Amino acid sequence: MGIINGAEFAPTSTYLDTAKSGLLPARAVEAIQRLAAENGMGAGGGSGDFGIVNAAREAFARLVGVDRSRVANGGSVAVHCGLIAAAQRPGSEILLPEGEFSSIINPFVVRGDLKIRYVPLEELAEAVRPTTALVVYSAVQSADGRLADDTAVRAAAAAHGARVLNDATQAAGWLPFDASPYDYTVTGAFKWLLCPRGTSFLTVSEEAQESLVPLHAGWMAAADTWNSTYGPLSELAPDARRFDEPPAFLAYHGAAQSLAYLEETGIEAVHAHDTALAARYRAGLADLGHEPVPGGSPIVSVPGLADKEPELRRAGIITAARAGHLRASFHLYNTEADVDRILDVLSG
Repeated sequence: MGIINGAEFAPTSTYLDTAKSGLLPARAVEAIQRLAAENGMGAGGGSGDFGIVNAAREAFARLVGVDRSRVANGGSVAVHCGLIAAAQRPGSEILLPEGEFSSIINPFVVRGDLKIRYVPLEELAEAVRPTTALVVYSAVQSADGRLADDTAVRAAAAAHGARVLNDATQAAGWLPFDASPYDYTVTGAFKWLLCPRGTSFLTVSEEAQESLVPLHAGWMAAADTWNSTYGPLSELAPDARRFDEPPAFLAYHGAAQSLAYLEETGIEAVHAHDTALAARYRAGLADLGHEPVPGGSPIVSVPGLADKEPELRRAGIITAARAGHLRASFHLYNTEADVDRILDVLSG
């Protein structure tokens, strides 16, 4: 089985670490190299193409089911979260799962004047209360692949008047993810979306856009960008583009190609492929007497096996050691042969 496209990917290892960083499609690599060569020669219209940056925005918007007017381009999840954290009133209660990824925790913690409350992921929805201002969590946990109960969290937040920030970094690209019901979503695109590092997307509902101040506003945040390059801007962009960071052109030229490739492939097809490989791996682990963290995502973590990561690396199998677990993650460039190979090494 497999939907791997040999023309797009040529891994030189058994690469099972997409949860850390995805492989770039060949077309993305070519786009980056082409722009780098132009920059080196002083050719073209400058350091990059804003039209291509906007094409990446539009492709991401389609992949997560929102209008492009709700999407801001940026470089990191932490910066997006910092923007949202800065908008919280002093003393506001921020609800987070225990053991959540630090990039979405720290921007709220370092404020120093917010009430941070942690609960187990499984108890997140029932822990929302009338004093909660914002619920912050990942749709899929980075450390072990557990999926949050998004529907329950949204319902609980709505019942108590809280807003929701969902980090889709470990979801968008393999899981059919709809960003439209959320006040905010953040997505680091260099994992399952196969984009270069330096590409990240923020979505903001129309209502929530008024809650944020574009603190890092440059000329890109203006309604009329090309006439706003000097002096204070006269008018902000009327949509989420006001929250754009200046684009890293090399990264975004690659990202536009990667996102187009995923659109062509189809997220439903990727979901079926990735989860089938993970299920095969889970079954094989059970046969070997190992018990992975329960779940159905393509991130499979096995408690107590983190010390196997160096041995696997020596065998040309790239995984990760996270939170005491051996973490393997399966994406569209992986095949059943990759699953069988890691199981063979783990079997001794």
